[in-house]
Amino acid sequence: MANQAYPTPEGTPPEGTFVLPAALSPITVLVSSRAVISGRLTAATIAVSQISGKITTIFHSVCPPSDFPPGTLYVDHSPHILIPGLVDAHVHLNEPGRTEWEGFWTGTQAAAFGGVTTVVDMPLNAIPPTTTVQGFEEKVRAAQGQCWVDVGLYGGIVPGNSGELKELVKCGVRGFKGFLIDSGIDEFPAVSSTDIAKAMVELADEPTTLMFHAEMIPPISASVGDDVQSSLPPLAPVGPLDQYNTFLASRPPSFETYAISEILSLAHLAPSLPLHIVHLSAVEAIPLLKQARAEGVMITAETCYHYLSLAAESIRDGDTRHKCCPPIREQANQDSLWSELLRHDDSAIKTIVSDHSPCTPSLKLLPAHVEGSCGDTNQGAGDFFSAWGGVSSVGLGISILWTEGQKRGVTVEDMVRWCSTNTASQVGLEDQKGDIAVGLDGDIAVFDDQGTFVLGPDRMLFKNKCSPYQGRKLRGVIKETWLRGQKIYSSSEGFSVKQGPTGQLLLEQRKERG
Repeated sequence: MANQAYPTPEGTPPEGTFVLPAALSPITVLVSSRAVISGRLTAATIAVSQISGKITTIFHSVCPPSDFPPGTLYVDHSPHILIPGLVDAHVHLNEPGRTEWEGFWTGTQAAAFGGVTTVVDMPLNAIPPTTTVQGFEEKVRAAQGQCWVDVGLYGGIVPGNSGELKELVKCGVRGFKGFLIDSGIDEFPAVSSTDIAKAMVELADEPTTLMFHAEMIPPISASVGDDVQSSLPPLAPVGPLDQYNTFLASRPPSFETYAISEILSLAHLAPSLPLHIVHLSAVEAIPLLKQARAEGVMITAETCYHYLSLAAESIRDGDTRHKCCPPIREQANQDSLWSELLRHDDSAIKTIVSDHSPCTPSLKLLPAHVEGSCGDTNQGAGDFFSAWGGVSSVGLGISILWTEGQKRGVTVEDMVRWCSTNTASQVGLEDQKGDIAVGLDGDIAVFDDQGTFVLGPDRMLFKNKCSPYQGRKLRGVIKETWLRGQKIYSSSEGFSVKQGPTGQLLLEQRKERG
């Protein structure tokens, strides 16, 4: 079906690599009968400088090798699709401090496997978190020589660190994230409305984005007379702890809508500061976001691959690989998320990210019958409330999205917009990443839209082979990943150990807002 939608023009050269003898050419040339260039599918010949790593020339046709100087590395990928390297704007790499969960080396290799050429690392789960300049510097040191793809860093907002925020902007963080509910990490506590207000005032005129894990326990009034309980933990779960519905009921959509309402009530403090809701799950929040945007509030939202491909009704008892917060909701909710994404007018959801949040299998408390289990039969196995919350999927996103999207009319251009162009813009990298265009980095992925694979541990390149997608047949395979005109991954050859990682830390300060 995909080949019918994206036919290969006749008369294109045979697929293959041609290196013309003679002196080394200063460019690499990638061509295909199909490429997504500035949001449009077309034939393309792309020249990338081997000196700067920038795209220097694009022809909207397949030029033969003879058009280029002797010694030019020329690779024809027809009929596969050349797409901009993906920008995953929500990844937890956990280094330093929790490298048994993940690390720069393994996390960025997993990203390259899936055509992701830039990841942006969240400020929590590492020790120390990126909430101070000192914590930022420790993370930069830990990343040296370990990044297979480019890496940006977020800063965090926590109680008492508002005085650090402007200096973190100068250090080059791509944005800031705070939690309105317990993060599960002691060193990254939740912020109050007072903390958010301080952060907004501090960052009001800075070139950055303020992002929120938007869950908050709504006040309740039942059985408490005139008093309102507004800050105590949720009530005890009702139902078996190994049943997913028990966990789902404990974090209803009202947690998300209440938190977003609270954020919007403070937006007037920094009217020019972009706001962003990470990993939106509940469709009930969409009307709030759309109304705010109509009133001029600069707010966007992202959703995640797991909310678009997994549904509560299919989660087995004890399969805590599916636990994340906000939770994976019902099929009807998933369908509505897709409907919003596919709107032709102004969708409230602009981006799709992985929210790769791994841990060791033991912290998932998987029962013995679930794939990825350590085989332990300790008390608490399968307990959705005690297990660590997070879905491992970095590098799997394009295949997950293409597999699910085939049922819904999703195009390759759609995926590029959601997972590359818009994510690059969200983190202030639109002048460098997110498109195949002259002057941008030569970050290109080669996508086989007809290829399939069954996900096993050999294709989960992240450190801990524990994912709810294990055993699933996925459609869409990345054949090669190129970073600034250098091939860093090939599905047939793997990674070049001799060359080693060539990814860079993206530490240049974001440009001033126009």
